[in-house]
Amino acid sequence: MLIETEKITLQFPSEPENFKLLYALLEQFRKQFVIHDDVAANIELVVGEAINNAIIHGNKGDVSKMVAINAEVSTDNILTVTVQDEGDGFDYNRIADPTLPENIENPTGRGVFLMKQLADLVIFSNNGNTIEMQFKL
Repeated sequence: MLIETEKITLQFPSEPENFKLLYALLEQFRKQFVIHDDVAANIELVVGEAINNAIIHGNKGDVSKMVAINAEVSTDNILTVTVQDEGDGFDYNRIADPTLPENIENPTGRGVFLMKQLADLVIFSNNGNTIEMQFKL
């Protein structure tokens, strides 16, 4: 883990136990910046979903593939977190809306839906292998 004043970079193998690194990342930012509890909860949930998706769906649990996280706070107090995996990617425009009646029983798409609802901005790129999430602190 590389820690600078306003930037943190993590890279780890696709093992579910590495998910706990999210808590270290969030704790580091909470020590340096004023992050209200409700915003911190949104960050934890949304970035957690992105990490989970990177490990399980992106890298398919292949421990030889890495997940990279970059987090940075800008001068205007915007936290930007980028999660990237080494998988084949996915078509993020074709995620079914999990709130529609025909998709209520479908277990997929809920994480992306939560990301879009709880982050201030979500951008998919690199064929879906990279997700950037922004939060106003």
